[in-house]
Amino acid sequence: MLAIYQRFIQNHVLANLTFGLILLLGLLTYLQLPREQDPTINFNWIQVTTLFPGASSTDVEKKITEPLEEALQKISDIRFVSSVSRDSVSSILVRFRDIPDKKFQKRVADLRRELQNKQKELPGEVDDPEIVEITSANGFPTATLVLTSHAGDEEQLRIAARNLEKRLTREPGIDKVDTTGLYEPEILIHFDAYKLYERGVTPAGVANALQGQLLDISAGNLTIEGNLWIVRWLGTQTEPSELGNLPIPTQQGEIPLREVATIAKSREKARDKVSFLGRPGVMLNVRKQESANVLDLVDDIRAIIDDENSTTPQTGISITLIDDQTFVTESALSIMQTNALYGLLLVLFSTWFFLGFKIAALVSIGIPFTLAATFIFLGYQGFTLNMSVLLGVVIALGMLVDDSVVVVESIYFRLERGMNKLDAIVEGIKEVFAPVTSSILTTASAFIPLMLLPGILGKFMLVIPVVVTAALLFSLIEAYWMLPAHIGALQFSPHQFSRNHWRSKVTRRIRTTYTYLLIKVFKNPVKASCAFVALFVFTVFCLLAGWVKVNYFAMD
Repeated sequence: MLAIYQRFIQNHVLANLTFGLILLLGLLTYLQLPREQDPTINFNWIQVTTLFPGASSTDVEKKITEPLEEALQKISDIRFVSSVSRDSVSSILVRFRDIPDKKFQKRVADLRRELQNKQKELPGEVDDPEIVEITSANGFPTATLVLTSHAGDEEQLRIAARNLEKRLTREPGIDKVDTTGLYEPEILIHFDAYKLYERGVTPAGVANALQGQLLDISAGNLTIEGNLWIVRWLGTQTEPSELGNLPIPTQQGEIPLREVATIAKSREKARDKVSFLGRPGVMLNVRKQESANVLDLVDDIRAIIDDENSTTPQTGISITLIDDQTFVTESALSIMQTNALYGLLLVLFSTWFFLGFKIAALVSIGIPFTLAATFIFLGYQGFTLNMSVLLGVVIALGMLVDDSVVVVESIYFRLERGMNKLDAIVEGIKEVFAPVTSSILTTASAFIPLMLLPGILGKFMLVIPVVVTAALLFSLIEAYWMLPAHIGALQFSPHQFSRNHWRSKVTRRIRTTYTYLLIKVFKNPVKASCAFVALFVFTVFCLLAGWVKVNYFAMD
């Protein structure tokens, strides 16, 4: 085993190629990682929305919400169900317990099946329930757009909004597009109660007659001169004049609809109104898919807006991007990247100050290797580049050089005493292998429990211990392989590693002061223990007294 390890150390070409390849792949992975402010978290929430056009809130509650809630009772692992019934809309929020992702997906499949089975009992005019999994990715809009018409043409505005909605939905990375202020056209029929009474017809009878006629029905096949034709009955009408000619059965025979009602084009009842720069508009909220790159996605949306606005002089429709997540995401990532850079510079300065330039250089070149390997691992596991990932990098930065410092000091100690490089490397690593490995594993073990935190907080915190643990483990590979291989490849004499006089003087002064304080603590163990206990009690008191504010998810 020792002979194999010596071959690895002596194979400088393999070590350098591996080192360069990891750096290159790590850089490419870092540049290609999707950017977002926070990691994508599945909250185990399901939103079920069902439309019942024209129904009152009471009818929606009795005919839609209550039957669907009854179907949901058959599904396991539901924490609670809350519902809101409004005119024409039923909204049900289902919160599942904290269960594994595979089990959650199975419960979502059960939910879809139960709702599909219950749909047979719902009124025929009810739309299919829309089922949406709420995550941190689609829980809030990635971009918000507003369409306005310079000419005030609402129909043209509606058509343009629908076309833009379809175009955005087809764009990769977009999960859904929600519209506000978009009112679909309707046919409004006003009955004359006196004329209905005069002819012995009820409004329900007229509605049933219309419902039976306004249908597109397949009428089978017809063979004409050897050719097979598909026959369909097209009964759907949208023009008021054509609807007015529809026959309505009465006690005196059939009469046209226009004799008992007035037909006109209208729009559905407005639930929300949008106005931008004094003009009515339609607002589109774009929600991204899980792990989609926010910055690239918003750039694509801007390109679509520019393309659509190029026809504004002809159509009179203009599109404005009023809000997006790029500024927030870029600012958060920029702050964390800057902090990581400052941390790296402080680490490099500390190693140079205490160890000297040459030893500091050998120790510090392991940092980009370890970070590159960490980013490759994160990319392979499907993580995105977000604040939590960069926070994990900042936490790990100072610990990445610990094992390398111990290893290079052990090797340097033997080189100073005249041992040849290979023997110095092997003997130095043999001496520190157990304590260094134990130190890294115990440090990683301190972060592993964070992976086991339950609930939403645990999902947000998961990526931090993953990053720290992966970086620490990769640092061991660098300390036990790359660092010895680099030392073995360098041509130097032992005196080149000697420290400057001023650096030796400063470090000796620090050691002397530390030793003096340590001796005083050992001579007065009771007083020292009381001082540390008092400090701990004071810290707990500050926390309980509210002097230290606790807010896991602070909002700007």
